[in-house]
Amino acid sequence: MTSLRFRIPVVFVVLIACCVPAAMNAARAESPRQILAADAGWKFYLGDPVGAEMPAFADDSWRAVDLPHDWSIESKPDKDNSSGSGEGYFPEGIGWYRKTFHAPSSWQGRRVTVEFDGVYQNATVYLNGHTLGTHPNGYTSFAFDLTSDLDFSNPNVLAVRVDNSEQPNSRWYSGSGIYRHVRVVVKNPVHLEHWGVFVSTLKATEQSATVLVRTRVANESAAAAQLTVETTLLDGAGKKVSGAQSKAEVAPGKSEEPAQEIAVAKPMLWSTASPTLYRIVATIRMNGRVVDQVTTPFGIRTLAWSVENGLLLNGKALKLAGGSVHADNGPLGAAAFDRAEERKAELLKAAGFNAVRTAHNPPSPAFLDACDRIGLLVLDEPFDVWTQSKRKYDYAQYFHEWWQRDVDSMILRDRNHPSIILWGIGNEIPEVWTAEGAPIAKEIAERVRSLDSTRPLTQAFPGATFGPNPDAAIAQVDIAGYNYNLAQNYIEDHRRVPGRIMMTTESFSADAFEQWKLAHDNPYILGEFVWTAMDYLGESGIGAWSYGEPKQAAQAAQLKSFLRNYMATMGKDGKNPMAPFQNGQPPSPMSPGYPWHAAYCGDLDLTGFRKPWSFYRDILWNGGDRIFATVRLPEPEGKKIVAMAWAVYPSLPSWTWSGQEGKTLTVEVYSGAERVQLYLNDKLIGEKPTGLAQEFKALFDVPYQPGTLRAIGLRNGHKVAESLLTTSGEAARLRLTADRTTLQADGEDLSFVEVEAVDANGRPDLRAGQEIQFEISGPGQIAAVGNGDGHDPDSYHSDQRKLFQGRALVVIRSSRATGRIALRVHGSGLNGNLVTIDSKAPQSKTQLR
Repeated sequence: MTSLRFRIPVVFVVLIACCVPAAMNAARAESPRQILAADAGWKFYLGDPVGAEMPAFADDSWRAVDLPHDWSIESKPDKDNSSGSGEGYFPEGIGWYRKTFHAPSSWQGRRVTVEFDGVYQNATVYLNGHTLGTHPNGYTSFAFDLTSDLDFSNPNVLAVRVDNSEQPNSRWYSGSGIYRHVRVVVKNPVHLEHWGVFVSTLKATEQSATVLVRTRVANESAAAAQLTVETTLLDGAGKKVSGAQSKAEVAPGKSEEPAQEIAVAKPMLWSTASPTLYRIVATIRMNGRVVDQVTTPFGIRTLAWSVENGLLLNGKALKLAGGSVHADNGPLGAAAFDRAEERKAELLKAAGFNAVRTAHNPPSPAFLDACDRIGLLVLDEPFDVWTQSKRKYDYAQYFHEWWQRDVDSMILRDRNHPSIILWGIGNEIPEVWTAEGAPIAKEIAERVRSLDSTRPLTQAFPGATFGPNPDAAIAQVDIAGYNYNLAQNYIEDHRRVPGRIMMTTESFSADAFEQWKLAHDNPYILGEFVWTAMDYLGESGIGAWSYGEPKQAAQAAQLKSFLRNYMATMGKDGKNPMAPFQNGQPPSPMSPGYPWHAAYCGDLDLTGFRKPWSFYRDILWNGGDRIFATVRLPEPEGKKIVAMAWAVYPSLPSWTWSGQEGKTLTVEVYSGAERVQLYLNDKLIGEKPTGLAQEFKALFDVPYQPGTLRAIGLRNGHKVAESLLTTSGEAARLRLTADRTTLQADGEDLSFVEVEAVDANGRPDLRAGQEIQFEISGPGQIAAVGNGDGHDPDSYHSDQRKLFQGRALVVIRSSRATGRIALRVHGSGLNGNLVTIDSKAPQSKTQLR
């Protein structure tokens, strides 16, 4: 059995690495560490003017923006953009950001740094015209020291040049700009290092736990520092649970990492069902004076993995019902607003997922914070490429120089999140089929384990997972990730390498039952991460469908079959199977082309609405006597559904099919019950089993007539669940539902307002496709509009949007003023509606000014 007890002498406790200054009983002004939010008050220019890094540069004509900011989503996709179908045809380019601020005299003698959570990409940062450094990777967090270049007499100018002009450089939509948070941190010369607190656990049961806290202290002063390191453990209510204290000496220019053990009686273990968080307060004293202090939430939980028992969380077996997600937020583009990141995590868990894979890069800290709070497990991975490119200008050109720094950034920043249970080291890496793959995998794996040996490592392997080269590469990780090839390869791979633990890191949505059964039947298969949990921009139309000639449908089916077989065996000849991607255009049959600019293969669409297949997957993985009825889209006479490789057969949970009267429609019923009965207008259509042998679903052919379709789930002959579909009338009005009606007036808070077309009786009309208009008043703005249609080329930055399947979404962003925000929505032939949102004074947050 492989578990943490056999790797290191600890299981572990993990904590959130997003450090927040806190004096336990002191005012913010008395804190020895200041964290200043630096998202507000930037000037932005799309272009590359000479001298824009200089303080005297005239930026009066530049646009004022607050972060997070993605300039690509502000424009419409265009088929002529060099980003191509992979990046959704959005424009890229070069942009500049400038922020002016004052450095008070109280900063003198202290260390001042600027921290960026993410800039896409090739960021060059300047202070007062001096180059602080560059950072190519668009997803990893980084920091620069401002201390030596600060001006205490005049305004300071922080400038950032963002170069996303070399295209193509990504296989999916990346966005452009400073799309995550920025902050300035002021601390004493003797301080806790950036990401310098790491917590693990020597033991953890429901009766007791022993927490090991490592605290790395840096001394940037000229004299040796005699320190007292105090660690206090608080529960969720702020009550002290336990603590420890120790002495340390740190030489000038050096750092030390004291370790302390803290006992916890009757700990509340962190889990997906009960994501309990504690807090650690780390305090550094010199001569009795507090010189630094950081408060960090964390969660206590154990993790183990083996062929015999699979994955154990707190000693209990767990299967991963997971989904892969990219970093964008649909209509908001790449902009990582905290609320958007939180909502994404909430939507995934509400759809039945217990895990998420951050494909193929570290996510925002806000997303991980949300996963910690709600109990969503995370596979965190750093790279889509190593040394061999999949796009002409992708990360491969930086890998040799930057991989270690980017791995360090991911591990050190994220290693304390209780939600993270797996580290990835790469996705679909071409080198693994060659002799150079295993040595690179070994080097990365050793670096990860040197920073955190408390989690298993994985890598996502498509194609041939057999042969000397793949076997050698897979041997460097703890768990083999299979992309689209587990069903074809697992039996032989298990026979050859019986100690190999497996999981699916990518799968086709249509293979939901097969993937569930593989994990259900085999303890050494941990579960799956479907491609994908949620629709995303880019990889345009890989899950699209359309009506076409029967010949086209047959060809699409043949190509899909070929692709499935290819992805199970590619690379067995030792050649780079990713070469077709390098020109920026996915090879046929993977993309239908413009105007498709979104993938359309998610269980949830771009706006967060669940597709019917999401309910089926939820029933598979989570069981229960639940039922969901949907109707396959009918095929017009002489036409067939032409589906791309990642598509499932399209359906709608609707019984409104004008023009289909008397024609046969296929009704799909997904059910965790033993049997289902289907009634149309209270007349029994039929009864069928929906057990394991039927893959928990039943199909009924029903001649269409308006009325009510009722699916009833039965167990032991008794009704246990029901799903209703009722014919609606023509859409008469718009119904608005805001997910939040109170916002913080901090300039970054969001409310997501769902718009539905409903008939006179309030029933949704999924046929409605009118264009609707939005009008806003009060202290807020429309941050984005959208629908679930991945080939609607209209702008996401607009005051109008077409309904798709009777729905749309508008995202409201608060300003920094309080008051009432009013959103009015109206459309042709539809009675308008109004929703109001109160914007309240925000929680205190110190701003860089």
